[in-house]
Formats: sequence, C-alpha cells, structure tokens
Amino acid sequence: MVEIAVGTGPLARTDVVAVAREGARVRLDEGAQAAIRASRRHIDALAAAGDGVYGVSTGFGALATRSIPASERTRLQRSLIRSHAAGNGPLVEDEVVRALMLLRLRTLAGGHSGVRLETAQAYAALLNSGLVPLVHEYGSLGCSGDLAPLAHCALALIGEGEVRDGGVVRPAAEALADHGLAPVVLAEKEGLALINGTDGMLGMLVLALADLEVLLDTADLAAAMSVEGQLGTDRTFAADLMALRPQVGQATSAANLRRFLAGSPIVASHRHGDGVVQDAYSLRCTPQVHGSVRDAVDHAATIAERELASAIDNPSVLDDGRVESHGNFHGAPVAHVLDFLAIGVADVAGISERRTDRFLDVARNRGLPPFLADDPGIDSGLMIAQYTQAGVVSTLKRLAVPASVDSIPSSALQEDHVSMGWAAARKLRTAVDGLARVLAVEVMAAARGIDLRAPLRPAPATAAAIAVLRASVPGPGPDRFLAPEIEATHRLVASGALVAAAKENS
Repeated sequence: MVEIAVGTGPLARTDVVAVAREGARVRLDEGAQAAIRASRRHIDALAAAGDGVYGVSTGFGALATRSIPASERTRLQRSLIRSHAAGNGPLVEDEVVRALMLLRLRTLAGGHSGVRLETAQAYAALLNSGLVPLVHEYGSLGCSGDLAPLAHCALALIGEGEVRDGGVVRPAAEALADHGLAPVVLAEKEGLALINGTDGMLGMLVLALADLEVLLDTADLAAAMSVEGQLGTDRTFAADLMALRPQVGQATSAANLRRFLAGSPIVASHRHGDGVVQDAYSLRCTPQVHGSVRDAVDHAATIAERELASAIDNPSVLDDGRVESHGNFHGAPVAHVLDFLAIGVADVAGISERRTDRFLDVARNRGLPPFLADDPGIDSGLMIAQYTQAGVVSTLKRLAVPASVDSIPSSALQEDHVSMGWAAARKLRTAVDGLARVLAVEVMAAARGIDLRAPLRPAPATAAAIAVLRASVPGPGPDRFLAPEIEATHRLVASGALVAAAKENS
C-alpha cells in the first residue's frame, strides 16, 4: 500500500487525494519528528515559566484573559475539545474527514504548533487505522479555521465521541481499543493545535480540483459530440483564431475540441455549402466559457498549493522560541476561490444544458426527430431527461451565490469577521457532483444524435467514447426507463472513463 511521508515541506495535491480516496497510509518523516520535538521544547519552557501565554496557560477566544494554573491545563485542553465538538446535521463524507486529518497532521509536522511527538504520531496512527471520526455538516464558520469539524476528530483521538469503523458507527473508545490505539491525554497547547486550521475547506478544495480536471476535459468532449450531432463546424476552434485572444484556458479547450473532432466524417460532410453562416453561441463559444473556468481552476490550484505549504495554527511557535498570535487561520484565501469555482461550474453546466436543449428542438436540431424520440408523440425521447438536467442547472446557479461575502460575528465579537469557507466548500462539492450529472445528460443526447446521423460516422475520439457508453446505455429506440441510464452515464462521466477512451483514440 502507498505510504505518504509527511514532513516539514508541502504536501502534493495528489498526496491528499491518495490518503482521502485511496486509503494511503501516512508517516512522519525524520525532519518532521525533529521539528516537532524542537517546537515542543519551547512550549514546555513557557509552560514551566508560569507567564500567561495564549493557548498554553490561558483560556481561549474571548476567555483568553484568564490564567490557567498548571494543575488545570490538561482539563483545559480536554474541555476545549469537548466544547468545540459541537457539529450538527448530516455526516460529511469519509474522504473529506480523511483529507482534513491529513492536512492537520501536515501542520503539526511543520514544527510550529508545539505538540508532543507522541500526540502527532497518535494522530497519524488514527488516520492509518481506517477509523473515521464522525464530522457533521454544520458547525464551522471558517473563522479560526474549521474548529468544530477538527474538534470532532480530536475528540476521537482522546477516546470520546464516535467513529465509523468499516461502515459501522461505534464509540471511539471501544474502536480505538480494538485497533490497538490508546486515547491521548492532551498537554498544554495541544487541544488548540488540533482544531485551529482551515483543513476541511482546503481538503474539499483539493478534492474538487481533482474532480474538475476530469470534468472539464469531459465537458470539452461532450461539446465536441454536440458539435457533431448538431452538424456544427470545427472551424471556429482553429488555433490561429484562438491566438487572437491569448487566454490560456481557452486555447486548451479549443485544442481539446480540435483533437476530439479530428477526422470526423460528420463534420466533413457539411464543411462547405450547407447554408449555415454561424453556429449558436452554445457551440461556437465553448472554448471561451470552458476556458475561463480552466483559468479559474489554475488560480485555485495555485492558492491550494500555497496552503499545502502552510502551517495553519494560532498561536504559532516560531523557530526562535516565540509563541505569537496572528490571523493566518482565517479562511478567506481558500473561501474566495471555492466560491469562484462554484460560479465557473454553474456556467459550464449552463452552456451544456443549452447544447442539450438544441438537440431536442426540431426547429434547431437540423433534421433530427423531436426530442430524439423513436416515434414522436408516442415516445417522449429525452424530453424529461433535459428537465432533470435543467433542474440541476438551476440548483447550481443558486449554489454559485458566494458564501465568502457573508459573515456572522461570534465569540462575543472577538471573532467578528469570518470566512464561511466551510460553507463555500460544501456547496462546491454539491456543484461538482451536479456538473457531472448535467454533462451526463448532454453526453446521452449527443450520442443519440450522432447515432441518428448514420450512415455518417463520428470522429475516432467521439466514436470511442460512444462505444464505452453503449456498453452500459443502449442507443436510440422506443422509450424505456431512463433514470438508470442517466445514473450509469453519470458514473462514466465522473470516473473519467469516457474522456479517457476519447483521448486514447485521438
């Protein structure tokens, strides 16, 4: 099994995906262990000195003015975790919990949090055990990071709360014992170090970026299939035309469209003399729309990679032994790009739905039957599949409203401006799933439209994608139960199987 070494340097986005989705194990490398020991020595010295140091010997947030004696500091840390594990609502996905735990471990490994080495190692062991602490939908404002979600993970570490063990919910203490793990008794600073970070929102950003790499290529493929099925032209995607507006993402999408349409007998059949002056915007402007979202993804990836090199905590232990409070825990940098991506996802879905709708309208589909039905009037074809697609698109438009422009003051106005980054991440996850479903309906319509153009044949790339689809979803014919076919197509879209086949044959 793959093992990810967590050190003082940045994690790769692929490392996060491997741990979150593929169950990769983790270990603290020697550099991380040395850094953790060094920072802990500074905390031990401050704890022994007796001066009030935030997170070490004081209360938290608006209660930071109270000095806590040494005899009460273990209780202080335990109370912090218990009180902050206040999440509510549905449980979030296991992959999100594993991602945020890995990212918290990466901050601990940086040597700026002041935890003991044994605590960091116990956190790694919990992640490696496969036990997944129960984290809830609601609880994080993205102010001091994702406090409540991280507190639920820390609660399991100290043997309290509940975990998922192979799909079964169990008390954490019982599950830890069965996996040979001992609960951790927290020392000074450790409770705060376990919960003060943007790890949930960052983990969801990284997972969304991995999904969008597949979905944006699939969106280009779906658009190419729509161009073929609607007897559109590939001339508008020419490289010299794209060079007139040197946007990087636009050039990439146009190159994909040219690649997927290369050698298409359908496109060649009407290249000259068909009387159509221009294609509709939803066909002709595909590179501009898809490309703009590609550029947004690139920007978001840059922000994510900076965050993956960051130690997000408060206060932080500096190399010279100072322990300083600051605002690096604020989620704004992550929240803003999460919202940016949700806007882009809604736009890609919107243009996909418009391409689908053209297939179904006999006035615009250039000779195809109404709604691509086998016997129009008796059969409804893909009429209601487009309704489903339109419903998802409408939802994505609402999810595109930014969360990060909102702020609700908390902690007796100590935390008077919050990022709402967790909320931005949660809605982006919904939006990414919705985009895959919208593209699935376009693929179904485009494949059926192409099949109905026979004996004309599609390009090798789009033909390969249709062949993969047809292994699960039959071609044109009388009406049948559509929901399973939409779901099967969604799985092929989300997995990248369709676009992989197209690339292999282009």
